[in-house]
Amino acid sequence: MKVMKTDRLLLRWLTPDDAVFILELLNDPSWVRFIGDRGIRSIEDARNYIVTGPMEMYSRLGFGLFLTELKDEARTPIGICGLIKRDGLEDVDLGFAFLSRFQAKGYGFEAAAATLGYGSEQLGLKRVVAITSMENVGSARLLKKIGMQFEGMIKLPHDTEELKLFGVDF
Repeated sequence: MKVMKTDRLLLRWLTPDDAVFILELLNDPSWVRFIGDRGIRSIEDARNYIVTGPMEMYSRLGFGLFLTELKDEARTPIGICGLIKRDGLEDVDLGFAFLSRFQAKGYGFEAAAATLGYGSEQLGLKRVVAITSMENVGSARLLKKIGMQFEGMIKLPHDTEELKLFGVDF
């Protein structure tokens, strides 16, 4: 299901047919460095990740992480961007990740800004937060660029890493 479009991108629900792309994304060096190794090593692992993660959240909440693809003829998948309700955060969380070869081209900004607008205008959210690792300077810069403010450091349940918390109120 298509959720939104921007000048250059389409954002839609993930399906099990996106497993090849998800396998590549979750093993991209920037994903592993900044988000962590999820142990996704096969197409079947990637399908299970999609079904038990994003698809489960779509059915429960009506939103989740969306596949982000170029509006080219091939509809090239380049990353994911969306809204997540995770344990340990009171508010809905903006999340995004793009294959390394598609970073620093403005796609993250375009997708994240559209997703914030979708959360506010379509879902009626009054606040959205985002988290980044301490070393993820690029994501922190993007969050500030879309209007989010640094609010402090947090630790999620069952995690030892301190994360930067950003937020925006609508």
